[in-house]
Amino acid sequence: MTMAWVVREGKYGEREAWSLENGLSGGGWPEVPDLTGCETRQHVGKLVADAYGDAKPGTVTNYTGQLFALRHRIQPGHLMVLPAKDGTVAFGRVTGGYEYLADEAPDRRHVVRVDWQRTDLPRSAVKQDLLYTLGSVLTVYAPSRHNSVARLEALLATGTDPGQLGSVAESPVVAAAQDDDSVDDPEAQTDIVQVARDRIMTRIAEEFVGDGLEQLVLAILEAEGFTCRKSAIGADRGIDIIAGRGVLGMESPKVVVQVKSGAQISDSVVRDLSGVVHEQDADHGLLVAWGGLSKQARDSVYKQQFRIRAWTADEVVDAVMRVYDRLPDDVQSRLPLQRVWMLVE
Repeated sequence: MTMAWVVREGKYGEREAWSLENGLSGGGWPEVPDLTGCETRQHVGKLVADAYGDAKPGTVTNYTGQLFALRHRIQPGHLMVLPAKDGTVAFGRVTGGYEYLADEAPDRRHVVRVDWQRTDLPRSAVKQDLLYTLGSVLTVYAPSRHNSVARLEALLATGTDPGQLGSVAESPVVAAAQDDDSVDDPEAQTDIVQVARDRIMTRIAEEFVGDGLEQLVLAILEAEGFTCRKSAIGADRGIDIIAGRGVLGMESPKVVVQVKSGAQISDSVVRDLSGVVHEQDADHGLLVAWGGLSKQARDSVYKQQFRIRAWTADEVVDAVMRVYDRLPDDVQSRLPLQRVWMLVE
């Protein structure tokens, strides 16, 4: 049976670009030596215990399960998934088993080869239950609940999450991997911050559909101190919101805003917005792309980063949390949030 694996590339995504550019997945555990000679989980566990002599037994077991997955369980043909820190998800197919890259930096040595086939799918394309499965704090794990393997394959092929239909048995491979409970049950160790963000994103998608997203963006900009004017429906000519400082909104910075609530946008949309900014004598353009941007569109925004700014779903969530206390009551009632303090452990 085909398996799917998720491998994160650093706490802050520091290995993401390197992995995608070089067709690799893995890294981490710089203290652990080459695992090529390890034929058993016990052998991997001994090297981990030696490398982390002061670690708790549970930590050693956790690291061992993840490294044994890299060394033996991840095989050519398996699906590889990388949830990136920029709010996108990358998908690829494993083409080669474990390698130890001795000439690389210590945190880039334990890897497998991957043919990355889709690298810019927005998290907003993934349904809430599957996002929860992807929201583990583990570096390496095998998602299995919620018919995740078939759904991840569909996301790679079509960019669309079909959801969970009916009752689906979990992967038999999971049941056989009794020593690797943490790797095969990632939901037991979820990243609660990411899960909370994903739930906020899902609620926004449900409550502020279509024209509603424009209303939300307008409320955010007004909370930031802009005076805004919304274009009439059907007559925007590439402009959804005009924002500026001052009582009349005519003082700089003057911003032309275009809001796209549908599918991933292409480079042509960025070019069109750039033209509108020039035509309207605005200072900046803001492109709200809930469905994300293609690689070409991202590159185009980067080349105009002092003129054009893009908000994907992730940046919209950031903006909401930044100004939430200043949002109108009707917005807060549709998106009820509560600030909670937690101990960092």
